[in-house]
Amino acid sequence: MITVSGTVETKLSPEKAFAFLSEFENTSDWDPATPVMDKLTAGPVAVGHRYYAESEFRGKRQSLEYEVIELTDRHIKLRGANKTVTAFDSIDVEPSGQGSLVKYTAEFSINGPAKILQLLLKPAFMSLRDPALNGIRDTLNALAAR
Repeated sequence: MITVSGTVETKLSPEKAFAFLSEFENTSDWDPATPVMDKLTAGPVAVGHRYYAESEFRGKRQSLEYEVIELTDRHIKLRGANKTVTAFDSIDVEPSGQGSLVKYTAEFSINGPAKILQLLLKPAFMSLRDPALNGIRDTLNALAAR
């Protein structure tokens, strides 16, 4: 499994930051590698809710279907999958000064015969980290400035 993780500090309150980030359909607002994220389940976010994503990886667009598998006041975890990859995305938000600290973790496991390439693909997955973290920080700070 390849783990990509990092933490950013934002000016937005933990409650507002988590409310925005847990609405996973907002992912395309902060993650440049995920230009499409559509909510498939109506209503407020809950365990079992599903999303359709299109992610760009190594110049190719791949679709995944995500499902919320854990949800608390400041933590959400989703499982996404297609025939070649299984991904677990987690977001945790905690108070920090006047704002919040956001920890984002994405874990990727290659499925099928391509699994032998997993170690070779690690740098490509790691290259997704900073743009996503910068996007979280910048988007939440812009929301705080409103």
